[in-house]
Amino acid sequence: MKVTKQRFGTLCDGTRVNLWTIKNGNMSFSATEYGCTLTSIVLTNKDGTKTDVLAGFSTLEGYLNTKFCFGAIVGRFANRIGKAQFSIGDAKYPLDKNDGPNTLHGGFDGYDKMMWTGETVKGKKMAGVKFTRLSPDGEQGFPGNVKLEVTYLLDENNNLICKYSAETDKATPINITNHAYFNLAGKGSVKDHIVQFNSKNILEVDAKLIPNGKFIDVTGGAFDFTKEKKIGKDIKETGVGYDHCYVTEAYDKKDRQCGTPLSDETMVKFAKVTEPKSGHTMEVYTNLPGCQFYTGNYIGGILGKNGVTYARHDAFCLETQNFPDAPNKKDFPEAILQPGQKLKAKTVYSFN
Repeated sequence: MKVTKQRFGTLCDGTRVNLWTIKNGNMSFSATEYGCTLTSIVLTNKDGTKTDVLAGFSTLEGYLNTKFCFGAIVGRFANRIGKAQFSIGDAKYPLDKNDGPNTLHGGFDGYDKMMWTGETVKGKKMAGVKFTRLSPDGEQGFPGNVKLEVTYLLDENNNLICKYSAETDKATPINITNHAYFNLAGKGSVKDHIVQFNSKNILEVDAKLIPNGKFIDVTGGAFDFTKEKKIGKDIKETGVGYDHCYVTEAYDKKDRQCGTPLSDETMVKFAKVTEPKSGHTMEVYTNLPGCQFYTGNYIGGILGKNGVTYARHDAFCLETQNFPDAPNKKDFPEAILQPGQKLKAKTVYSFN
């Protein structure tokens, strides 16, 4: 395993921004402390050439100027909180209305625009980078000083391991995920990617994509990926594209306490994605109860890596997480982290 660290750019206040690159001989990934962002995942093709399967930007400036969270960590509560508010006991907490009447990915001041502290980490037959930051009490409107830790690791079997942990001194909602945009061909539409999900249900949502607390059985419909199917086969039936939370098999097994998700040994396989021309595949394993499947419905016109302009559906996201609006839904998995608890979540993206 080879780890390198170099300058990625400089913020306007003079702060140096670093970029770590980890290689195992067959693949590599890079990550920066700005936004705790994954900037590339490079796979080796059959002919020995390389393909970067992560959409994003070639320079720091691209990440500074985007609102779409390419490859970044989102929180304090990823996805949506309905009516931009929640309550803990008798205390009500108003949040930013940055998605119509709702809060999306923490509000206007997202984790994707914040500096994290990075350090190289090495384990048995793996290496990577650990990012930490303290989210202060009141940040984004959420209570509690929260110690955050995100670790990205690469092992010898082409597994990109994402570990998320958090501790707080006040009860607070917590839901952290990485917002990576994938394209296993490296460019062009992802409609021909073949997808299979181990999920029979999605969360039913209103017109603003806020769950109503009910599940929808996807069997036989446009949202059914229980058998291999191209992303584009039924995408027109969804409107602009997929942007829905699928229920993983971890939901039935998960302890409902926020601080005690499934152990590593009981992680579940959620997805397999295949790009037929390149033959690249990606499998997703997680101990989290939900996964937001998003097909890049609003990235059209964005100038991305190497001068390429992205079109709608040129990338997809598989954002493993707790359920959207969980702080306001008593029957959803517990979303409030209590003092003395430690959130430990894990997702693995496995490439072949």
